[in-house]
Amino acid sequence: MQNRPFTILVAAVVVAIEGLAAVAIGGWVAYETLLGGAGDVMSSLVLAAFALAVGAGLVWVAWGILQLMRWSRGPAVVTQIFAGLLAVTLIQAGQLAWGVPLIVAAVVILVTLLAPPSTHALMGDV
Repeated sequence: MQNRPFTILVAAVVVAIEGLAAVAIGGWVAYETLLGGAGDVMSSLVLAAFALAVGAGLVWVAWGILQLMRWSRGPAVVTQIFAGLLAVTLIQAGQLAWGVPLIVAAVVILVTLLAPPSTHALMGDV
């Protein structure tokens, strides 16, 4: 296995945690919907499917980062930009328990993925 910088390991772990959290939320929404706890069943099922797909995608991207796959950096960075925007919206809405961890994760991932050791490991001598 290739030599991975610590920044790559941190980024992969935090992206994987985000992915697993999205899968857990999607599963919980689906479970609650199937038990009859949703006002709009179709919207809830679509939300659950979306969260499960995003979560699975993030776990895949985390694996790509860990394997030093060049393609994995782009989706990870773009996802964190959207996560940061969502986190700011959650914080402004008073949802600190959701917004603060999300913005911290987004910043950690962006800093570690864009750090020079990560750039060199993922992109080579570009």
